[in-house]
Amino acid sequence: QVQLVESGGGLVQAGGSLRLSCAASGRTFSSYSMGWFRQAPGKEREFVAGITWHPSNTDYGDSVKGRFTISRDYVKNTVDLQMNSLKPEDTAVYFCAADSITSLRVPRSRDRYIYWGQGTQVTVSS
Repeated sequence: QVQLVESGGGLVQAGGSLRLSCAASGRTFSSYSMGWFRQAPGKEREFVAGITWHPSNTDYGDSVKGRFTISRDYVKNTVDLQMNSLKPEDTAVYFCAADSITSLRVPRSRDRYIYWGQGTQVTVSS
């Protein structure tokens, strides 16, 4: 059974940092893209960051470019999201997701990701 489990969420002041981690079990995703999405109350789930099978092939949502960094550990089967210079508008539930198709580009559409974690809450206070 495939499971994605997020951790690292919490409450932080604006300007602070958090590091989210997603641990995958049940299969290895080293050949597939993994991503982070977020969903704020009353809003659609949006793409935050993604990484393909190659560690240097990453993509970010416009609102987080330059502040967030995604990385993955192929041995541990994990993907992390380092979030710096956090803003109140970053407040949301953050979800880890995994694709099952090898691709050269990071998929931005949530429909491409077939495995999802339960999410972890990130709250940024002003």
